Amino acid sequence: MDRILLRRDKLRARLAAENLDALLVVHPTNVGYLTGFSGDSTLLLAGRDRDVILSDGRFTTQLEQECPGLEAVIRPAVQSMNQAVAQTVKGLGIRRLGFESSYLSVADWDFLKRELTSCDLISTCDHVETLRAVKDEIEIAEIREAVAFAQHAFVKLRASLVEGETEKQVADRLEAFLREFGATGSSFPPIVAVGRRAALPHARPTAETRIGDDDFVLIDWGATGRPYKSDLTRMVVTGKVTPEFEKVYRTVLTAQERAIAAIRPGVKAQDVDAEARSVIEQAGFGRFFDHGLGHGIGMDIHEAPRLRKESPTILEPGMVVTVEPGVYLPEWGGVRIEDDVLVTPDGCEVLSDLPKALDAMRL
Repeated sequence: MDRILLRRDKLRARLAAENLDALLVVHPTNVGYLTGFSGDSTLLLAGRDRDVILSDGRFTTQLEQECPGLEAVIRPAVQSMNQAVAQTVKGLGIRRLGFESSYLSVADWDFLKRELTSCDLISTCDHVETLRAVKDEIEIAEIREAVAFAQHAFVKLRASLVEGETEKQVADRLEAFLREFGATGSSFPPIVAVGRRAALPHARPTAETRIGDDDFVLIDWGATGRPYKSDLTRMVVTGKVTPEFEKVYRTVLTAQERAIAAIRPGVKAQDVDAEARSVIEQAGFGRFFDHGLGHGIGMDIHEAPRLRKESPTILEPGMVVTVEPGVYLPEWGGVRIEDDVLVTPDGCEVLSDLPKALDAMRL
């Protein structure tokens, strides 16, 4: 069976179990996952017996090319998307309609509630995201490709780093290198943070701070492929390896290694987080690691599953997660190390293989 149709069949089973006639899919990534459509401004009514994609005239040809065989409703320019949804729901006789509560706006919900007086609107959450969390072989291959794009770009960037250039110049060049090696773009704006600015987990590169202003720089980047993504972080030492940097770096690296060793099917996500967190806490840095250990990657840069405290998710083969412990010390800086890890039937595979031993971090 076609892999796209198989995804919708799995969703149908969930709808049947919850006595829903259809699910209104509004999140663009979820629409693309269930249909293969790569455009925007398009919704999907995924039904137990019939699927209908709703769009406008800009995408008529694209829908025919990317979604052959899928019934399409092309709304006229004078009709809003909400009006098209209401009309289609009435025409299909849908009585219990699920909607993606994380993405449907209150204004859209109000309109549909007024128009669909004979239909119950049922809030749902993560129905498609749960399917997306487990990747098939093609998806895994595309993530591998995105990892390769990112790694090639970083190797070239590292070789070109020179003292005096700004964080922004480095980030801009990294994005260019990603495209040069085959990526469609960066999976998020790259983080380039020198010294104390690395204490900001999501620092934005500036045109004022320069390589060489401090002894180290944190670089967090990823590639967007077709359309799957990667997400990596490495430290680069541009000056001295101070005792404090060495202690923090070795702590974070040990935490990451401990967490990766714990990844296998049947393990709770929170237990993987705990492995890394315990190392950092024992080193005295517990309060300086204040984010989750990692997250799933795929069509979006952040998706299920989440590796964090109190996450009951059970890891399954085919899940791909980041493992990215960090320690962030105000007025000193931060250290984060991140790799992309595939859960395999008998354990895990680290998809990224850039060096991360302390000696390899020296420029």
